[in-house]
Amino acid sequence: MSRYLDLANALGSRIEQGAYNSGARLPSVRELSTEYRVSLTTVQQAYRWLEVAGLAQARPRSGWYVPATLRPSALPSMVSPDPRPVDLSEWGQVQDLLELESASETVQLGRGMPDVETPSLRPLQIALAREGRHAGIPSLHYNDIQGVRALREELARLAVEAGYRLSPDALIVTTGCQEALSCAVRALCAPGDIVAIASPSYHGMMQILKENGLQVFEIPSDPIQGISLEALELALEQWPVKAIQLIPNASNPLGYIMPEHRKLKLLQLAQRFDIPIIEDDIYGDLAYCWPRPHALKALDHEGRVLLCSSFSKTLAPGLRIGWIAPGRYFDKVLRIKFTSSGPTAPLPQIAVAKFLGGGHYPVHLRRMRRQYQRQRDIMSEWVRRYFPSGTRISHPQGGFTLWIELPDACDTLALDPMLREHSIAIAYGTIFSASGKYRNCMRLSHASAFSSRTEWAIQQIGTMLRTIMLANPEDHHA
Repeated sequence: MSRYLDLANALGSRIEQGAYNSGARLPSVRELSTEYRVSLTTVQQAYRWLEVAGLAQARPRSGWYVPATLRPSALPSMVSPDPRPVDLSEWGQVQDLLELESASETVQLGRGMPDVETPSLRPLQIALAREGRHAGIPSLHYNDIQGVRALREELARLAVEAGYRLSPDALIVTTGCQEALSCAVRALCAPGDIVAIASPSYHGMMQILKENGLQVFEIPSDPIQGISLEALELALEQWPVKAIQLIPNASNPLGYIMPEHRKLKLLQLAQRFDIPIIEDDIYGDLAYCWPRPHALKALDHEGRVLLCSSFSKTLAPGLRIGWIAPGRYFDKVLRIKFTSSGPTAPLPQIAVAKFLGGGHYPVHLRRMRRQYQRQRDIMSEWVRRYFPSGTRISHPQGGFTLWIELPDACDTLALDPMLREHSIAIAYGTIFSASGKYRNCMRLSHASAFSSRTEWAIQQIGTMLRTIMLANPEDHHA
């Protein structure tokens, strides 16, 4: 991404989320030039881009201002840093959520699943059917432990879009991103070790850490800038952290894209303390800006970043195709992959390789980015309309999940059983924390094509939240 676009996206997101009030003066060109270490011309280009987008307004001899008519929503707040590592939450809450997802009559607003009914996936369905008919006996044999060569060659081409170059031999195909993350953790850590993670964080990653007997240091995250580098630096200075794990691009659940200058600072911290980074880039291809933001891996010249990803969010989770680029930890990750699950099933790999090679992937991504961004805006408007006053809404820059922070009196754990009676599913906030934070938060998905039941479900959630607030008037403050 051009540097001026990187700056424009970061500043534009803060404007949209209310970091600057309507009519407020924005940082000067010189201030931004110093902060982001870019030229004055780059900042001026960024401001001109924001002016075209309607997010900034120039005033002669005065500077740049937020347009007086802009009325953004408030951002979710960033929690205070924890003083020490913690043990992880139980599996039971996550298991309850997964069991609810299987009910077909439920309005699913909690699951992180893409729209798999889009017509742009038709070529993939055809490829899967064709390979099933014609692959023959060899497809039933054990496959290369690294994965089908044709798929790894296509993945190496995709890596260029994310800003880095890899040989197909530097990649290992896994059974979904979950296995990639698990292999990375096992390659780096032993029971009792400490892992620093961005908070709130993907609940599946925390269950991997729990299963491996690890402790977690939750590092608070800004909903626009990403993980707090200041809090992370303090944790690294005080505790023997063995690895850092985060989702820099279109994070789950906040949806931020870390500005590139902060990605560089994160890598410098990792170099200073000689710590590896596990990068989950599963949503990177779903960033709304184009070209897509660079992966953290693109800035890594030492092999300390283990990039994990899959097609579970961009295509379909049932494919179970993920991959890992483990850098300097390649040999260890490959051994772990061999001893844990062996080769990944070849038929879906062959079909996806043909889907990618046929040029269908960019067409599909363009369609899904437009759909997810449009539905983000629609769902955000419904939340503003139906949820209690004081509700804060994220403004994701990619993916298909919204992070909602409610007034303190709104306990989403208490809300969940009320919603189940109405066949509505959300992801309540506590599963995104190792220590049970975010009881007044929830994650909502805006992936599948909306129907009248979608708006009805959001309205029902708002009604029940007000019922909970009336029952807890002493806790009612925004």
